[in-house]
Amino acid sequence: METRPDIIAPDGMAPHVVAKVARRILPILMVCYFAAFLDRVNIGFAALTMNQDLGLSASAFGFGAGIFFLGYVLCEVPSNLILARVGARRWIARILISWGLLSAATAFVWNAPSLYVVRVLLGAAEAGFFPGMIFYMTLWFPRAYRARMFATFNIAVPLSSMIGAPISGLLLGGADGLAGLHGWQWMFLLEGMPAVIMGLVVLVRLPDRPETSTLLTGTERAWLVARLRQEQAEQEAAGRFSVGRALTEPRVLLMCLIAVGLVIGTTGIAVWMPQFVRAFGLSNLQSSFVTAIPAAFMAVAMIVVGRSADRSGERVWHAAGPFLVSAAGFLLAAVSTSPVVGLIGLTIGAAGIGGASPNIWIFPTTLLTGTAAAAGIALINSVGSTGGFFGPTIIGWVRDATGGFAGSLLFLAGVMTVTAVALLVLGRSMRPLLARPAAVARATEIEA
Repeated sequence: METRPDIIAPDGMAPHVVAKVARRILPILMVCYFAAFLDRVNIGFAALTMNQDLGLSASAFGFGAGIFFLGYVLCEVPSNLILARVGARRWIARILISWGLLSAATAFVWNAPSLYVVRVLLGAAEAGFFPGMIFYMTLWFPRAYRARMFATFNIAVPLSSMIGAPISGLLLGGADGLAGLHGWQWMFLLEGMPAVIMGLVVLVRLPDRPETSTLLTGTERAWLVARLRQEQAEQEAAGRFSVGRALTEPRVLLMCLIAVGLVIGTTGIAVWMPQFVRAFGLSNLQSSFVTAIPAAFMAVAMIVVGRSADRSGERVWHAAGPFLVSAAGFLLAAVSTSPVVGLIGLTIGAAGIGGASPNIWIFPTTLLTGTAAAAGIALINSVGSTGGFFGPTIIGWVRDATGGFAGSLLFLAGVMTVTAVALLVLGRSMRPLLARPAAVARATEIEA
């Protein structure tokens, strides 16, 4: 007679199994995402001296920063479908190595057009990475644990500013003139290497999926696979999605709009925060250290809100509420005439985005399964990534048109408000699916 995994490994051992998986794979995923976001946002620090060296206006810089997402969007869905077919380990490694080399190549741009070309190629190389990571985590973590796992993974975003900002500031000044290169050139060369290194680490250390992994014991593996398959069956019983249906489902399209708002916020502050802060009258080095303050609060908000969402089982207000807080912060920064109050507003704005971000991905992973999930998440992230073009570009246009950043901050506040409203509408349409099953109520026991 076949042995039932739920009897061998009842839900009481779920915290142990999930924590064991998290200890093995989350550090690798976080360092990979750290390298990715470091390569994505270091252009914001380079701009403190690069713009003058290359003769870039604020509009040209904003366009150059945002055009990264043209290549990213065009290649996103195909990249994630390839990942689902060939396995996460090999495809994520390819992404990391190729974009690390292209990021380093940014050191050798000489004018605006050459910057645009490298940024488009960099976006194409990185396409599929973030949705691939989200899809990969759904292969390992039951639904009740995902908000905190997504939150832990997303800490790499503020960490890339907290750690990368001071390093970038030091390289801008300390390495300037070394071997005949500008400081910003050394920054691109050195900060592209972690992605290449992590690509090799992924090939060696990242397991593909629970069914074939030696990470868990036989009992633990059987329980986890059974639990994930049970959740998939429950989701598909409520409505099975083909790839085609996933790409046209109205709720998925609404998630795309929400993702646009999220990316406008995260990319806008990541790319422009050094210049927002320098507008307070600080030096380049001072700006690089002060920029780490909003990033630190962003990291704390991710963890606090992610854990709260998993404990309570409530998802909608844990995503919409932080966006409203973020809007209030950017509004405060826009109307303030005090550098201290302005920094407080920027910190609140960043923290709100941080608190919302891990909960956003609960919605598509609750609605979609299997290959449809891979395609749907890729579509959402792909469309959302257009916000990475429009956000920095619009901020640059407004900065050139007004001579200050108040208008840009008001734009961010408006986007955060619209995103919160869209989340409330989505939450209402998904209310039955978002109800936390009683079988996973013990998820709050985990400490990961």
